[in-house]
Amino acid sequence: MRLDLHVHTVASDGTWTPEEVVEGAVSGRLDAISVTDHDTTASVESAREAAQGRNLLVIPGVELSSTWEGREIHILGYFIDPASPAIIEHQARATSLRNARMEGMVGRLRAQGIDVTMGAVRAVAGGDDAILARPHLARVLVSAGHVATLAEAFDRFIGDRHPAFLPTALQDPVEAVDVVRAAGGVAVWAHPLADAIPELLPILVRGGLRGIEVYRPTSSAGHVERLLSVALSQGLVASGGSDWHDPERNGPLGAFFVTSDDVGGLLDEGEI
Repeated sequence: MRLDLHVHTVASDGTWTPEEVVEGAVSGRLDAISVTDHDTTASVESAREAAQGRNLLVIPGVELSSTWEGREIHILGYFIDPASPAIIEHQARATSLRNARMEGMVGRLRAQGIDVTMGAVRAVAGGDDAILARPHLARVLVSAGHVATLAEAFDRFIGDRHPAFLPTALQDPVEAVDVVRAAGGVAVWAHPLADAIPELLPILVRGGLRGIEVYRPTSSAGHVERLLSVALSQGLVASGGSDWHDPERNGPLGAFFVTSDDVGGLLDEGEI
């Protein structure tokens, strides 16, 4: 099997609808994807419906935001119930707190003389009910001519520890693991921070973490080997995906994939 277990849609900070993501995955000869939008499962059912009869498995997922020592920590949830009370409650809380966070970041930019508005961010994100994320703000900075690229927006203004950055501050990582477990899912640490692993990973494992994201397009063979060693030492399963948002940033869906051999432990957790 060819799988991409980290894919975003317009429900958070991707640019494709769930139907377009399914078409792209089929065109990219993927056998399975997981739709893992930030703090919402709004696209999961639409993607599953679009995949019917298409020889594509859509694994219900989510990527939950959390904060640890002022740093963003993301927890992936696989095989969740998208309509579970835990997820619905999380989505409502996330929408409110992400709105407040974005207002704060826009305010910080305006204090630096950078003319951006919440209206512009909402328009890019797709409306008042969208889950607001930094890539939306980055696209506004690009379209207004303040920076040339999304990468420059993060490098100069809104990346972690940069002038306008504010953490999401939804919850701590163990609380994010709790949400995934309450929704019947398997909790996996997304793109784990190497310098945070020694202190944070044991805490997360005690809290019910079941895996770490090992395979990513930008990971070197040495980094993959180190993460696999960490996973093995902690009795964790491996996951992997492209963290796909759009063709401009990530290339076509299917350009990066993992196999069932790579992530077999995770698939067993979901009884696939």
